[in-house]
Amino acid sequence: MNTPTYNDTTADFELAERVRTNQKRLTADLMPQYDFIVCGAGSSGSVVARRLAENPDASVLLLEAGGSDDLPSVWSADQWPTNLGSPRDWGFQSAPDPNLYGRTLPLSMGKVLGGGSSINVMIWARGHRSDWDFFAAESGEPAWNYESVLNIYRRIEDWRGEPDPRYRGTSGPVFIQPAPNRHPLAAAVVDAAGSLGIPTFASANGSMMEAKAGASITDLRVHDDGSRESVFRSYTYPYMDRPNLTVLTHAMVKQLAWEGNRVTGVEVSHGGQTRHFTAGTEVVLSLGAIHTPKLLMQSGVGDETELRRVGVPVRQHLPGVGQNYQDHIGFDCMWEFKEPPPPNFRAEATMTWTSKPELDAPDLFACAGAIVKTTPENAARYGIPDAGWILFGALSRPQSRGRIRLTGADPDDPIEINVNALSHPDDLRAATACVEFIREVGNAAPVRPHVKREVMPGCLKGGALEDFIRNAATTYWHQVGTAKMGRDAMSVVDGSLKVYGVEKLRIADGSIMPRITTANTMAPCVVIGERAAESIKAEHGL
Repeated sequence: MNTPTYNDTTADFELAERVRTNQKRLTADLMPQYDFIVCGAGSSGSVVARRLAENPDASVLLLEAGGSDDLPSVWSADQWPTNLGSPRDWGFQSAPDPNLYGRTLPLSMGKVLGGGSSINVMIWARGHRSDWDFFAAESGEPAWNYESVLNIYRRIEDWRGEPDPRYRGTSGPVFIQPAPNRHPLAAAVVDAAGSLGIPTFASANGSMMEAKAGASITDLRVHDDGSRESVFRSYTYPYMDRPNLTVLTHAMVKQLAWEGNRVTGVEVSHGGQTRHFTAGTEVVLSLGAIHTPKLLMQSGVGDETELRRVGVPVRQHLPGVGQNYQDHIGFDCMWEFKEPPPPNFRAEATMTWTSKPELDAPDLFACAGAIVKTTPENAARYGIPDAGWILFGALSRPQSRGRIRLTGADPDDPIEINVNALSHPDDLRAATACVEFIREVGNAAPVRPHVKREVMPGCLKGGALEDFIRNAATTYWHQVGTAKMGRDAMSVVDGSLKVYGVEKLRIADGSIMPRITTANTMAPCVVIGERAAESIKAEHGL
């Protein structure tokens, strides 16, 4: 890892030199066995590795398929779009979706130290009270309930906004502040939502996450100088000068190693060679909602019929592996600016609301940004202005479920991703309500100073609006749910994130979510990492 260019203090450079020297030594002399092997250095794996490495007697190997995060496109917040389609993006594509007129969806996922937290839009969104209470009910584990998780958030946050001791912490590793250097559009959108009856809040991560609806300036992991802070940089990097934490990049995990029903380690492709590492205590999978189920299935853990279909020997029949795929399916509504603004690629305002009044928690959300983006189909139909802004509305509680399937037994065979978007009729109804309301917000009086004209969709009804929605549908890249936590036959992990029927294997990433959380998923994935580490440390007396 190179010396970071976005921190300039003497202490930062001294740490960088210690990290460089230490990791060069550790990776040049890799051990055959570590106490813990964590696969994936994203928003959950970075947390698990750090927390386990806090015990100097525990040796930890953190494996990452991608490379260094020390690049301007990563640390400069406004350069995040340049990572899409780059070597730092897995660049998945969904299978053609009949519900979207046969379109395929680009599914970006971070392939770099920090994972998605190094290439995303940096929004910190905790999840609604109802999300966490649902996790607790599904798992039977009270430590997942809202009040317990709120304690975790208070402990890990380094909140730089207005003091709010009931909801916010100030002494943890996770830097967060209200979106800095904001475009005036952000406050106008919050005011517009308020003018239409949506309560407004000082932050989206306080009491707004207990309400049926709300609008706020977003909380971002962006410093005043415009630099991003990834989860990897907050958690793992400060510990990389320690002798018990080895971080190996460009290391692709291919298979789990077994003795009976016990996982003993991993097979890894690194530097053109196949290497085997043994885990003395546990292996933790934090590869994300696509690669975690893929690795499980390639290693014989999954639905026995599916495994036999592609010729994989069955180790453990778990029919839920690869099922329950969820994402936030969204729809861009766009307006043209009256005056071209300075470049700004951040989402600086957010809102949540319900598609029907009887709901007790929000099932819709939207983010506002001074950017232009849409699908090729709607770009061809409506055109794209030189300077515009969007409200990107989405289903926060989609009822549709997709799945992940193997296409072959070889670890290098591509994965098939069936998103199955808008397949449930309730999702189309909610999507219609979503687009209709964000059009009201975008055309409301407080934002008129920023509007030359509405670009899309305009006033559409019935079949014309449905066509717009099916052509507009894309994703927030919040893939989750494919190795869900729970107690039914389709569950893959229990409340402590241990894989059913398998010893010494745990999962800590968004794939364990029984249901997708409200709004962006980075913060919940950090909590998942914290909960996994707590369970591991308690079980093994660390």
